[in-house]
Amino acid sequence: MVDMKTNIRVNNTTHELSVDSRLTLLDALRDVLGLTGTKKGCDQGACGACTVIIEGQRVLSCLTLAAACEDQRVVTIEGLANGDELHPMQAAFLHCDGLQCGYCTPGQILSAVCAVQEVHAGVPSHVTRDVRQTVDAATLTDEEIRERMSGNLCRCGAYPNIIAAVKSVLAHEVQS
Repeated sequence: MVDMKTNIRVNNTTHELSVDSRLTLLDALRDVLGLTGTKKGCDQGACGACTVIIEGQRVLSCLTLAAACEDQRVVTIEGLANGDELHPMQAAFLHCDGLQCGYCTPGQILSAVCAVQEVHAGVPSHVTRDVRQTVDAATLTDEEIRERMSGNLCRCGAYPNIIAAVKSVLAHEVQS
């Protein structure tokens, strides 16, 4: 076991940690920092329950070493809301009933936030019909949303409502 010091900025708070160099970010979040919203599903990067956002990108925290996050901004489900005001994606998941048991929901929500950011940036997915055309909220299909969310599994099968939540956020942004 090799302890090392690292600074990780989680939800706008910098934490100086002395951790085993082999400790995953998932275990650091849950066991060291007490942020249990990030879930441990498969612990192999296959389910997406541990999804967090690092520097604006969705990342599987079970496959990421805590030490590799030195001085990076990490956002967990606990840091997504603005005080008592839910993030629009959190509110949409509630409104559209995009959850059942709720175990995968934190990872689903964080992944959906990044999927919307990809759409705003015009980033095509693997199912984009014509990558020469800009992807935006108006041209986004359910198939596109499913592809962007494909790394997050829901064993309860709430997929139609998850898609509805993502579409709801995009539609609300277009109207605003």
